[in-house]
Amino acid sequence: MTGFGDIVFDPLLPLAVLVGLAVLAALTAALAIWRGLVGWPWRALAGLVILTAIANPSLQREDRAPLSDIVLMIEDKSASNRLAARDAQRDTAADALAAEIAARPGTELRRITVGDGSDDQGTLLLDAMNAALAEEPRGRIAGVIALTDGRVHDVERAPDLPAPLHVLLTGQPADWDRRLIVENAPAFAILGEPVTLSIRVEDTGAGPADTTAPITISVDGGAAQEYTIDIGRTVDLPITLPHGGRNVIRFAVPAASGEITDRNNAALVQINGVRDRLRVLLVSGEPHPGGRTWRNLLKSDSSVDLVHFTILRPPEKQDGVPVAELSLIAFPTRELFMEKIDDFDLIIFDRYRRRGILPNLYLENVADYVRRGGTVLIAAGKEFAEAESLYRSPLGVVMPASPTARVVEEGFLPRITDIGQRHPVTAGLAPEGTGDWGRWMRQIEVTPTSGVVAMEGAEGRPLLVLDRVGEGRVALLASDQAWLWDRGFEGGGPQAELLRRLAHWMMKEPDLEEEAITAEPVGQIMQITRRSLKDTVGPLTIEGPTGEAVTLPLNPDGPGRFTATYTGPDIGLYRLTEGDQSVVVGLGPAAPREFVETIADGALLAPLVEARRGGVLRLSDGVPDLRDVREGRPAAGRGWIGITPRNAFETRDITRWPLMPAWLALLLVAGLILAGWLREGRRSA
Repeated sequence: MTGFGDIVFDPLLPLAVLVGLAVLAALTAALAIWRGLVGWPWRALAGLVILTAIANPSLQREDRAPLSDIVLMIEDKSASNRLAARDAQRDTAADALAAEIAARPGTELRRITVGDGSDDQGTLLLDAMNAALAEEPRGRIAGVIALTDGRVHDVERAPDLPAPLHVLLTGQPADWDRRLIVENAPAFAILGEPVTLSIRVEDTGAGPADTTAPITISVDGGAAQEYTIDIGRTVDLPITLPHGGRNVIRFAVPAASGEITDRNNAALVQINGVRDRLRVLLVSGEPHPGGRTWRNLLKSDSSVDLVHFTILRPPEKQDGVPVAELSLIAFPTRELFMEKIDDFDLIIFDRYRRRGILPNLYLENVADYVRRGGTVLIAAGKEFAEAESLYRSPLGVVMPASPTARVVEEGFLPRITDIGQRHPVTAGLAPEGTGDWGRWMRQIEVTPTSGVVAMEGAEGRPLLVLDRVGEGRVALLASDQAWLWDRGFEGGGPQAELLRRLAHWMMKEPDLEEEAITAEPVGQIMQITRRSLKDTVGPLTIEGPTGEAVTLPLNPDGPGRFTATYTGPDIGLYRLTEGDQSVVVGLGPAAPREFVETIADGALLAPLVEARRGGVLRLSDGVPDLRDVREGRPAAGRGWIGITPRNAFETRDITRWPLMPAWLALLLVAGLILAGWLREGRRSA
């Protein structure tokens, strides 16, 4: 296509100079008029010709090739737009519109597909629209058509559109859905105390007239409890966590007849169970430097309530001081060791010697306390090897080692055993490189009878023995010299960390269990860790939400650690099992973002549509026709949508013809000056 041509100017001098010359020519003409020179018109015309020649006008003609208009059609293939046959509705409409656009002369179609966003980001339809607009010339975009349910999750990234936008909504007017919403769930809860979770069940769309709905609640995939709650009203439900660490709570509402999906009928909540206060009873024998170490360690933890029972005056000490002057109140030994012993999470005997203060009945009750799930830690001094040893009391039946009556009074370096490298109490504590810890100066020789020897001392003798008795735990530290590390003797050692881990293992902290499976979910990926005291473990069995089980090998990753990575195909509860260890993990949200709101609605996209005078139409009313509309006119109506022809073109060639060539300017200027001179000469004659 060739245009009629345009006059263009290409000045030979800068515009400022050209304007200055024009002003000078005008002043010259005015001076000639003022002086009465009759040839002034000819001279003015000569100046105009000179200015025109300097402006260098030319006739420009372009050889243009028309370009086709481009229509963008964005097809929402996200999970929510595949519900209730919406995908078939979308595909049918897309094919019909594509055929109609293909039949239009000078119009091209670009089809863009939008799926589910990664990491549960939802439908990123406007991101896809921005990317498509960036790849096409804006001057050729005649319209944008989005086939979607309107549930987009990036509306804040709306682009500046050069053409009308039309939203064709999928779905049916009779669609309805029921969903479960957890409005309030704490990240932590105190064991033994009920925690309140706020939940709500609501119906959206053209739902039934139900006023109540049944709901089930289960913890870690266990037996479910059933409740009935009002629809549309927030309900507070109290739940008591069964164990410490991560508790996975699942709420579910049965699928109702006619709802478009049940993917949002469940919700997963993960709450960490923590103890409110850890109650510790510390029973100290005769004072020694290590006693303050235990006290400082336990008092430094704000979550520990410490009751310290110290024997400062043994019964055999007779110095004539009246008993009434020795203390203000009697220590409640019966109350502590008989009536309220189960209130303590840990009992520590630090260099305790049997002197008749605690009768055998009390110590027998302590042994029963261990079997019922209590924990006892014995920090042994030289009295443990003597006749008054705690081992020779009813408490000895739960101890993991027996004394040989020998006390090693020489310096030795504590060392972590091979199995201690795998035990969470001592794993990773060994000094790096060739360095050594500081020496301890006393060790009680004991013979292990059960349990695990996590540390050894002089000549490889057991130093730290850990054992489980019934439902409880017992630990024996065969030395009272750990305080030397705290004082930095010969470089010291990790005394605080060792005793902290030991105390928390005794109090059954989940992070210090020696046999356990843990999994950290990140999106759809689980980082799985199996801790064990065994050299090898079997494969891991993973049972998904659908009931399908897969087997995964566990790879060694350091002493006592075996790891694996698993990507779950579905969202929901997964049960991980290896041997007698099992754990339940929630992978991803129970109701992904795509299923939070499922009823088709164009309200989110309406402002963007109205800005370009487009339309929001339902495909349930039929596929709309296409019409041409002028820029700025309404682009949608009943049963039709409009696109704006852009009349874009491509310039292939440009031809210019000078309108004031130099030779012509020279002739005109010479002729006009000559004519003016002759006119003035005749008048003077």
